[in-house]
Amino acid sequence: MIDRKLVYKELDKVMDPEISMPITEMGLVDKVSIKGSTVSVQLHFTTPMCPPALGLKMGQDIKSTLKNVNGVKSVIVKVSNHYFAEQINKELSDKNVFPRKEKI
Repeated sequence: MIDRKLVYKELDKVMDPEISMPITEMGLVDKVSIKGSTVSVQLHFTTPMCPPALGLKMGQDIKSTLKNVNGVKSVIVKVSNHYFAEQINKELSDKNVFPRKEKI
């Protein structure tokens, strides 16, 4: 069984990349659900027009941080109240919707 307190403790390590404060301290985490070995995190950003790259980074940081929690096999991150929420959510679900630039 996944320890909810440990999940929140790990979320405390995820920083807003622009403000350098924990997303939990900023009140950006709306809901955490645990079902079996899957943790779902619902969050919003400081503004509906937050740069998508920063929001995507937060989501990716949540996923990589929580995958290290004992018992977690899957992490789902959902963004709400953002102009590009649909695209960010697709990207976080591993469907590449933002154009990629190839390195030269």
